[in-house]
Amino acid sequence: MKTDFNEIIQRDNTNSIKYDFASRRGKPEGLLSLWVADMDFKTPAPVVDALVEKSRHGIFGYSESGQDYFFVLKKWFKTNFQWHIKPEWLVTTPGVVYAIATAIRSLTNQGDGVIIQQPVYYPFSEMITINNRNLIVNQLTYENGKYGIDFEDFEYKIIKNKVKLFILCNPHNPVGRVWTGEELMRLGDICLKHGVMVVSDEIHQDFIYTGHVHQVFSDLKPEFLKISITCTAPTKTFNLAGLQISNIFIANPGIRKKFKEEMIKGGYNQPNIMGMVACTAAYSKGGEWLEELLIYLSENLDFIRSFLINRLPRVKLIEPEGTYLVWLDFNALGLKEKELENLIIHKAGLWLDKGTMFGVGGEGFQRINIASPRIILEQALSQLERAINIKELN
Repeated sequence: MKTDFNEIIQRDNTNSIKYDFASRRGKPEGLLSLWVADMDFKTPAPVVDALVEKSRHGIFGYSESGQDYFFVLKKWFKTNFQWHIKPEWLVTTPGVVYAIATAIRSLTNQGDGVIIQQPVYYPFSEMITINNRNLIVNQLTYENGKYGIDFEDFEYKIIKNKVKLFILCNPHNPVGRVWTGEELMRLGDICLKHGVMVVSDEIHQDFIYTGHVHQVFSDLKPEFLKISITCTAPTKTFNLAGLQISNIFIANPGIRKKFKEEMIKGGYNQPNIMGMVACTAAYSKGGEWLEELLIYLSENLDFIRSFLINRLPRVKLIEPEGTYLVWLDFNALGLKEKELENLIIHKAGLWLDKGTMFGVGGEGFQRINIASPRIILEQALSQLERAINIKELN
């Protein structure tokens, strides 16, 4: 590989929420940090070079995306997903969560039902409740170590609660499913039948493991395109979250108009110039780096799988089909939530994301970020092994 993903990069004292703010977030200092979804790898060199070149220009005034920016996006989505976007669909925002909150406010009224599939990325529920909408949960099924969708419950909840909006997570964070075309078609047809609009969070679309294919929800059926907001960003893929750039695609002019009006109410207009520079460089010159990264992540996954089977057999890996966030099942240890948290934090010295953050169905699970040098993962799992063994001896 041209990129050394084994390189240990010092991130302490860099204003990183992953490393520098444990006490502010109620955690002890000194934990090994594998929680929030940013990677411990440097972004591709061409991205750094582009940012340095822009910095040397020395002016960072108000900016807007133009034809060159759109062309780079168009090529990326056509090449990787056979998805043909149009320039008028594009709305840039500072992040996908911002876009989801904007969609909630622009497409629903206070008290309206918004449905999500828990356990799922926790800002979904936060944005629904903080905006005074009615949180409706279609809990994912979990059987024989794999997650699925209860379609009957999904439709029942929509009808019963007069749901107006569905927030889809594909690939799904944290359970790692890459929903099949058949699954997405069933969800979409139910939404069409009952007049439900769809916000599809597809930020993890570039992290798909062998044997699986990401399907852009809005591209599956012309009717889906008319009811959809598709949320994408280069930030997870190329480790650019702090540059705050996301690309939202809204084909329906009426929905797009409402969305933009709500953005203006929130005081947001032009995108971050450095975010656009980074996105352009990443999508035009970062393909080889991403290919190498996917190989390294697959090897990390192989390492974790082997370690758990051979040394921690009661901690179960939920096989991810996508994302670099791995969902671990600790239920066989028979610990209550506080006991499990105590084991992870105070005994193993790890900072992971507890399953209950992700809503119903998260009890007894932990989410771990595997986008780190392998020696870090080995250290984390060894600390966990020692903590479990000591507990069992006592």
